[in-house]
Amino acid sequence: MRPHKPLTPYLFAAPALLVFAFAVLAPVLATGAFSLTEWSGFGPMTFTGLGNYARALGDDVFVGSFLHVTLYIVVTIVLEVAFGLVLAGVLAARRGGSPWFRVALFAPVMLPMVVVAVLWSFVYNGDFGLVNASLSAIGLDGLTRVWLGDPATALLAVCVVSGWVYAGFYMAIFYAALTQIPPEVIEAARLDGAGEARIFARVKVPMIRNAVEVCLLLCVTGGFQTFDLFYVLTGGGPYNATEIPTTYLTRVVFRDGEVGYGSAMAVLMTAVVVLVGIVFMRLRRGRGAEG
Repeated sequence: MRPHKPLTPYLFAAPALLVFAFAVLAPVLATGAFSLTEWSGFGPMTFTGLGNYARALGDDVFVGSFLHVTLYIVVTIVLEVAFGLVLAGVLAARRGGSPWFRVALFAPVMLPMVVVAVLWSFVYNGDFGLVNASLSAIGLDGLTRVWLGDPATALLAVCVVSGWVYAGFYMAIFYAALTQIPPEVIEAARLDGAGEARIFARVKVPMIRNAVEVCLLLCVTGGFQTFDLFYVLTGGGPYNATEIPTTYLTRVVFRDGEVGYGSAMAVLMTAVVVLVGIVFMRLRRGRGAEG
């Protein structure tokens, strides 16, 4: 049914469009404009054209921050998505298991990330932390170290915390998807002699492929948005070993007062995230066409 007045749909959408324009579109356009200037946030602006972008692409710390966040995403795909999928498979095979077990796995997701970061900063503490104490208790004193203060282990330590938090989140998504699989399909596979592990890998996972793809996209885009965990645990250190685009951008804008340069980095980071999303959608569309 078509509306009697052609403007009616636009009038209904107008409030949402106004909010979107004020909260999203205007800041994006302003950031793009600021990125073409040299500005401290106060006083007059100096137009620099693409100078900030050239500076960002030549900034070793900024370029390195993308390498760090890429490594973080790769590791967390394993610790969060893959491990969450395995946990969901175990729960589905055991028909849900104990509800308290599921609550315990999901509980970290409900904690504020700042609280999680402070908690794990004590766990990783080099003097009285649980990790070093456990290693010493089993005779592995040679492996003890200042986990968040060592450039060789700081990034991996942060990844472990992220996996501890979000594995339960992805487990919940996968478990909900697995429970939607028709039981007749599982019974048919069992009658053919397939074991639980084979059923999980060859039957269940392919049937929840859409959920897996969505979780992968959430993990990748969420990795680029990560800030509070790195900021509280390491602040980008030691020696920029855990610097990621969001922490470096924050430091440049709020500590160094370079709003124009920080805006250019924000535009570049947004472009990378949008590009990743486009590539993902094209790959998914291509697989759908093949299927």
